[in-house]
Amino acid sequence: MKLERNRALRWAYGVTIAVMAFTGFGQMPIFKRYGISAIPGMAWAADFYVTLFIHYLGAVLLSVLLAYAIADHALVRRKIARVTAAGYVRAAILACIVGTGIFRVLKNLPDVDFSPAFTMFIDISHLGFMMAYGAAALLFWRLRARWLTEKVPVRNR
Repeated sequence: MKLERNRALRWAYGVTIAVMAFTGFGQMPIFKRYGISAIPGMAWAADFYVTLFIHYLGAVLLSVLLAYAIADHALVRRKIARVTAAGYVRAAILACIVGTGIFRVLKNLPDVDFSPAFTMFIDISHLGFMMAYGAAALLFWRLRARWLTEKVPVRNR
């Protein structure tokens, strides 16, 4: 059985990450400051609540895609594929992004109160992990390092 690549899943993942990166930067007031929201059709990018809503929708979609990919690997692909070193690096950074993202969601709830220092730590960590993920993704794309590779069958002697 050959390791097949799910093109639709890869596209959905890539678009979701791109939209989340765009709306994540939209949480900072940079789109209005640098005139991006003045581009026709882009005024919504300067609205915090619109970008937050889209970012949360992206987080839900990303969670679904990650759950599917983990279940697919655990139940089907584990027999024919193994996770590469590049896959483990990306997965670890992605887990940190998701973890800090959960704390950011909690921070936005009305009854949850974090200290200013912890809030700053979570915010900077979330941004830093996302930037590290982007750098790792570009590096692994350039090196053609995939998440998975085919298992090499063990031969009996």
